[in-house]
Amino acid sequence: MPVFQLSHRVAFPDPDLAEADGLLAVGGDLSPARLLLAYSIGVFPWFNEGDPILWWSPDPRCVVLRGEEHIPRSTLRKFKRGDFEIRFDTAFEAVMRACAEPREGQEGTWISEAMVEAYAALHQAGYAHSIEAWQKDRLVGGLYGVSLGAAFFGESMFTRVPDASKAAFAALCEKAWGWGFHFIDAQVPTEHLARLGARKVGRGEFRAWLRNAMEGTTQVGIWTSQ
Repeated sequence: MPVFQLSHRVAFPDPDLAEADGLLAVGGDLSPARLLLAYSIGVFPWFNEGDPILWWSPDPRCVVLRGEEHIPRSTLRKFKRGDFEIRFDTAFEAVMRACAEPREGQEGTWISEAMVEAYAALHQAGYAHSIEAWQKDRLVGGLYGVSLGAAFFGESMFTRVPDASKAAFAALCEKAWGWGFHFIDAQVPTEHLARLGARKVGRGEFRAWLRNAMEGTTQVGIWTSQ
């Protein structure tokens, strides 16, 4: 089956028509409206700099459900005793750029300048958020993603000191479950995400959960630590 070619005006095809590897469509743009539409139906962009925009709907999907998150004891101890100052939405672009920094075993990053600009615009619109771990006013870890309905769609995380990104993840879970979110979408399964409690679910089951979550109220605007 040929991959669907998007123009700037054409909506996405049915995500169940994705290729075996999860690739659904090519092209389109990274406007806030396009991104929000994509997330609302379980689709997200993922492509290397210099390549056309690629849109994905993987099967299986990786999600974290309430009560299934696994926060290591060492992280919980640091989190509870205040080793990290957790902030929300105070350094969104800095978190994205930190997530884009080279990592051991990786040749490059998919977080291109175009992606930074696109998600910064989505952040300004109140839909993309950063959860940050700070020590003595130094950003030492965090993650970012998109909030829509009763779901959070995680994009990437980074750490500069042990447990910093996990502390940010713990703060996200606390915030998300407190608001009654149904799940945190972790997109593509990895061993690291499995260690944090993420599980694999089929695309059909995920999309059913997603339709239900989209009936919830979106927490639009700047998030705070309160």
